[in-house]
Amino acid sequence: MTVDAHLHLWDLDHGTYSWLSDAVAPINRTFALAEAEPQLREAGVDRVVLVQAAGTLEDSAAMFAVAAESPLVAGVVAWVDLLDPDRVGEQLERWAEAGPLVGIRHLIHDEPDPDWLAREPVRRSLAVLADRGLSFDVIGVLPRHLEHAVALADELPELRLVIDHLGTPPVGAEPDDWGRLMDSLARRPNVFAKLSGLTTLGPAGRASAADLRRYVDRALAAFGPSRLLYGGDWPVSTLAAPYAETMATARALLEPLTPAERDEVLSLAARRTYRLP
Repeated sequence: MTVDAHLHLWDLDHGTYSWLSDAVAPINRTFALAEAEPQLREAGVDRVVLVQAAGTLEDSAAMFAVAAESPLVAGVVAWVDLLDPDRVGEQLERWAEAGPLVGIRHLIHDEPDPDWLAREPVRRSLAVLADRGLSFDVIGVLPRHLEHAVALADELPELRLVIDHLGTPPVGAEPDDWGRLMDSLARRPNVFAKLSGLTTLGPAGRASAADLRRYVDRALAAFGPSRLLYGGDWPVSTLAAPYAETMATARALLEPLTPAERDEVLSLAARRTYRLP
């Protein structure tokens, strides 16, 4: 079984996605699961995890509606208002009743405050996630984001943290700060990393397996295959290449691994991290 642990959907007629602009014009339109399904089947993907793409309840509700109709969806990483810890439990209950809630994400990289993750209400809310056995996806694009993730992993050892897009490695540059911080995160057993969103990195906005090799090898050495999850990041990944090419790049990067190790990255790590059936 192959699991894509990072797939997005959005309907511009029924939701607001402020980050969609002319800068990403090719994906500034509606994307439905029906469009992704044949591409996923062709690439050999059996199950997917839907991941929030906006800090709104409407975006999450739409994902659960899709999950209710499709056996392809194994889990949903939704959104709740982490700045309102007194109501987080209520929101989590709503999503748990709606479908396969496996985790929460907030677009911290869109927050003007790079220390948003360190805010006291956010930490209180994340403690609620930990108590309920849910994970938290960290989409960090700055060293500061990863520094806060290290502190959070220590503060809440029961909370499983998933570092999206390998923490945004500096493709085309030396991996100094990124490598140090990812090594530090890997020393925390409650932290996992997602092999996702990489093909759109680099100065040209399009990275090959050769461009990514040193960063992925560094992450594999730090986390091991059992704590690295594959994610296609569709449809954002289509800014660089079709889904089939995204999967081919991932498989090329994993080629040096044993079959059992590749199975970890492409299936078992996601099932373990998100507690998928």
